[in-house]
Amino acid sequence: MSKLWGGRFTKTAEEWVDEFGASIGFDQLLVEEDIEGSIAHVKMLAKCGIVSEEEALQIQNGLQTLLKKAKNGELEYSVQNEDIHLNIEKFLIDEIGPVGGKLHTGRSRNDQVATDMHLYLRKQIDEISKEIKQLQTALVTQAKAHVETIVPGYTHLQRAQPVSFAHHLLAYFWMLERDFSRYQDGLKRVNISPLGAGALAGTTFPIDRHYSAELLGFDRIYENSLDAVSDRDFILEFLSTSATLMMHLSRLCEEIILWSSQEFRFIELDDTFATGSSIMPQKKNPDMAELIRGKTGRVYGSLFSLLTILKGLPLAYNKDMQEDKEGMFDAVTTVKGSLKIFTGMIESMTVNTDVMKQAVHSDFSNATELADYLASKGMPFREAHEVVGKLVLQCIQQGVFLLGLPFSQYKEASELFEEDIFEVLDPKTVVARRNSAGGTGFDQVRLALEKAETLL
Repeated sequence: MSKLWGGRFTKTAEEWVDEFGASIGFDQLLVEEDIEGSIAHVKMLAKCGIVSEEEALQIQNGLQTLLKKAKNGELEYSVQNEDIHLNIEKFLIDEIGPVGGKLHTGRSRNDQVATDMHLYLRKQIDEISKEIKQLQTALVTQAKAHVETIVPGYTHLQRAQPVSFAHHLLAYFWMLERDFSRYQDGLKRVNISPLGAGALAGTTFPIDRHYSAELLGFDRIYENSLDAVSDRDFILEFLSTSATLMMHLSRLCEEIILWSSQEFRFIELDDTFATGSSIMPQKKNPDMAELIRGKTGRVYGSLFSLLTILKGLPLAYNKDMQEDKEGMFDAVTTVKGSLKIFTGMIESMTVNTDVMKQAVHSDFSNATELADYLASKGMPFREAHEVVGKLVLQCIQQGVFLLGLPFSQYKEASELFEEDIFEVLDPKTVVARRNSAGGTGFDQVRLALEKAETLL
């Protein structure tokens, strides 16, 4: 079977060469976008008098038939037709006859594939954005139930200061809100039409690129035909945002893995999101969290791969750019799957409040409160820091925590200590008093929840 572009050639490639060069194995995912773009293109051709209204109607009807078959899984793609564009064109000609060949007037596969990917990413960003909001909703729901649940806060993975568990969860809400914002901002670059830019130089036909862009819901067109067919910044931006999102998910995965361990026991994951061991019957492994943590590397890889592909390419289109799609498709699948799994994990996890309470009563995470107490009574903070450090050392030597140290030893350390020091050291008081804007104080957390729910 001769290629649709084969008029200039006297030889045909061997089958294995065709297979190496073909992209139909993965770009068939763009079938709906390809047909959508083609329908807009032929409508524009008719409006501009480049094809007749009758021919345009024939082509549109043929494309609608192919779209229905595609959705029903009835199209059998051929490697010999290389990519989704030539496969659809061949199907169309088989469906309606030679008039189907007029569809390609005034365009190239170069602007066609770029159009497909713009349409594809626009749709996927919308779906990912909805999944982000679902996860944020799950975080807010858990946070509302645990405003006054206190958990150790950490720096360097060492106990630092007690915080509201809701405050900790809402930190990830705000990370996700930035991710959501980045995706929405990226749509400004995604929602531009390259259709009609041709192979690289435009076309001699009197086309109306603004009309086809309007039909496809694009905000504007690329102003330069070379840029239109060679730009993949919008995919890089999508991958960069996705890599940042996955990094945020991976950080929470790490915490979930720690929190569900026997050493922490702060939470327990629902059985749906854990697995057992083939040899150790007691095990309950946080496999879904571990998988998301691991899959983060796939998205990083897709970003770095495309950056590497593009870095040395002269204008305009080069076959290297066929390698832009698989990483993009994989990132979409990974991000959507990870968000969906995460939402379920957060919604269904059990929070062991009693274990958290015991933890904050069995550490020195309230030590900063002592230093602040002395500083509020006029002692320079650096001096107060040293006094409290020595008190902590005494506790370690005596095998007690700050709440278990006799008041007499506080008085020996500084005359500024009063009997109210034990109330000040209570973890609930420690958290409640941190009422600066954005802090972990319960009033601030409730205010943050109100803001979060407004955003949702």
